[in-house]
Amino acid sequence: MENIEPEKIISYVTTYGIPILKAILIFVIGSWVIKKITKTLKNLMSKKKYDESLQKFLVRLVSMLLQVFLIVTVISTLGVETTSFAAIIAAAGLAVGMALQGSLGNFAGGVLIIIFKPYEIGHLVEAQGELGVVKEIDIFNTKLITPQNKLAIIPNGSMANGNIVNYTVEGKIRVDTTIGVGYGEDIKTAKEVLLEVLTSNPKVLKAPAPSVNVSELADSSVNFAVRPYSKPEDYWDVYFETIEGCKLALDKAGIEIPYPHQVEIRRNEA
Repeated sequence: MENIEPEKIISYVTTYGIPILKAILIFVIGSWVIKKITKTLKNLMSKKKYDESLQKFLVRLVSMLLQVFLIVTVISTLGVETTSFAAIIAAAGLAVGMALQGSLGNFAGGVLIIIFKPYEIGHLVEAQGELGVVKEIDIFNTKLITPQNKLAIIPNGSMANGNIVNYTVEGKIRVDTTIGVGYGEDIKTAKEVLLEVLTSNPKVLKAPAPSVNVSELADSSVNFAVRPYSKPEDYWDVYFETIEGCKLALDKAGIEIPYPHQVEIRRNEA
C-alpha cells in the first residue's frame, strides 16, 4: 500500500477541507440568523396586531427566501458555479409570478390594507361602486354588507389601488336631505319648523350642530338644505326619520310642500 505524501494530504485539506468547513460554518450560523430574524419579525407583527394569517404567511415567505439565499451561498462556498442555478430559480419565480399575477396583486393589496388600515372591520365604507359595512378582511379580498343586506366581495388589489371613502373613521357623518316649501310660505317659520325636527331627534348629534339653510329658489319651491349629523351606524335611521318628520311637521304647521297640480280645462259646449 502506497504511502500518501504529506504534501498531497495538505493539498487535499486546503482544496476540499477548508471550503467544506467554511460551508458548514456558514450553514450553521446562517440557520441561526434566519431563526432570529423570523422570530423578531413575528414579535414585531404581533405587537402591531397584524392579522394572524398574514403573520404566518410573511414569516414563512421571509424564512423560505433567506433559506434559498443561504443554500446558494453554501453551494458557492464549495466552489460550485451558481450562475446557472440562480438563473433557474429566477426563471421559475418569473413563471410562477406570471401565472399568479392577479392573485399576487390581490395579496399585495391585502398586505397594504392590513398594514396601513384605511378601514377596519365594522367600518362603513364606499369603494369600487359599493357601499357597505366591512364584514371581513381576507388576504385576497374584502367583504362588505350592503344596505340591502347583500354580500359584496371586492378584490384587495382593486381596494388598495382605488378610491376609498371611509364614513366611520371620523365618528360622525352628515345626512344630506332637501326639503321644499311653497313660495307663499314664510321662510323663517319653515326654517324653525325643520330645525325643530332635527334637534328633537335623539339620534341627531349636537356637535356639529344640525343646520337648515335655503339652498335653491327652484321653479315651484324654495328648497332647504337640511343637514343633520349622526353616527355612521345611525345614518339610514336619521335619513328616513328626517324626511318623514319634516313632512309631518310642515303639515302640522300648515306649510305647503309643493307638488304638481293637474288643472282640468273644459270647453264650453256650443
